[in-house]
Amino acid sequence: MPTPLRPDFDATRVRRAARLSKDAKQVRRLLALAAVYDGASRTQAAAIGGVTLQIVRDWVIRFNTHGPAGLIDRKAPGQPPRLNDRHRVALAAMIESGPIPAVHGVVRWRIIDLCQWAWEEFEISVSKQTLGRELRAMGYRKLSARPRHHAQSEGAVEAFKKTSPPCWRRSRSNAASPSAT
Repeated sequence: MPTPLRPDFDATRVRRAARLSKDAKQVRRLLALAAVYDGASRTQAAAIGGVTLQIVRDWVIRFNTHGPAGLIDRKAPGQPPRLNDRHRVALAAMIESGPIPAVHGVVRWRIIDLCQWAWEEFEISVSKQTLGRELRAMGYRKLSARPRHHAQSEGAVEAFKKTSPPCWRRSRSNAASPSAT
């Protein structure tokens, strides 16, 4: 027994929807279903649409559920994201606070360290590529400052630098006489 089409449509309404549509695939599907409303068999509708009977059945189910808009191709949903908003907020807070070497065992965050932290904190397995993509979407970049010892004072570096005079000097003959030829 074939799945019946919804009773609030007829062949003329379905053809009118096909005429107003700008999506060629939707028009083909609507015209096949209009033929079924006119009394054609599902096999004939499949020939009109250039598909199999199973696909016509899928079109009927989508049409019955969502109307003519259900016959428009939509993007496949794909896998849901591994990290939700709560995870992203916790990740941002962890990045902003920075690692504690005694607790986290690192002096700066690497993506692999954050993957490990996500597993320990939320038991979510995230690859380095996925976490890197998430961090870029959150506005973070893979920038690392040059490591600096935690006990280093600000003036120590400047006091250590050697200030030598420049090793070149302008010759006196060129400085005294500007090109007089």
